[in-house]
Amino acid sequence: MYQERVLSARHYTDNLFSFEITRPDGFRFRSGEFTMIGLEQEDGKPLLRAYSIASPSWQEKLEFFSIKVPNGPLTSKLQSIQAGDKIVLGKKSTGTLVLDALTPGKNLYLLSTGTGLAPFASIIRDPETFERYDNVVLTHTCRTVKELNYGKDLMAATMSDEILQQIIGDKLKHFTSVTREDYPFKGRITNLIEDGTLAEAVGLPDLNPETDRVMVCGSMGMLSDLKELFDSKGFVEGSVSRPGQFVYEKAFVE
Repeated sequence: MYQERVLSARHYTDNLFSFEITRPDGFRFRSGEFTMIGLEQEDGKPLLRAYSIASPSWQEKLEFFSIKVPNGPLTSKLQSIQAGDKIVLGKKSTGTLVLDALTPGKNLYLLSTGTGLAPFASIIRDPETFERYDNVVLTHTCRTVKELNYGKDLMAATMSDEILQQIIGDKLKHFTSVTREDYPFKGRITNLIEDGTLAEAVGLPDLNPETDRVMVCGSMGMLSDLKELFDSKGFVEGSVSRPGQFVYEKAFVE
């Protein structure tokens, strides 16, 4: 395991925060993958959990977006980290939410709820994403408006980066919705796809396996419902060994 240093931590709500750590020279990953991170315990054994890497593969530091679980063995302690603290980092990364798990297409949809946005924070800052697709649609659905702030800050930072701005152009579209408060788009992403709200909002036709590719990351209920929806539309599930038209992360959910 690597021993890394916390560079910064930012709290968005009572249950969401992000943090950045140093990146060891030998650590390599593909945008969208996850790794193991954690804290040393008093007995010297690390307490580890799988976390998607929110930073793109070219960035010199590693970023993570986390939920706070009050009684969670790891997050109850992790939420208190500050700059200078030590973090344990696994030496390998893996995952299904990578570009190579999808067959070529025209439009890429990245559908997320809550902290499921993390792998897509990596993917939308990877130049290869925009070499492969004409349009990239990032959706983020949360319970409350405040929980959307990490994604909104991410988009603002991405589109204000001079290099990324030139690469992305007008290809990246950001769609947000909430389920428990009033908001311009209210409801679960499954329903907003089925009733045509998403397509109208981003100015693209309804999802079609001939042209569209999809990645999904979020709650178990959302994954199950979207898998059923895409199956009904004729999308073929993919993997790194057998690319398809949609993928979701099986290793963990919110």
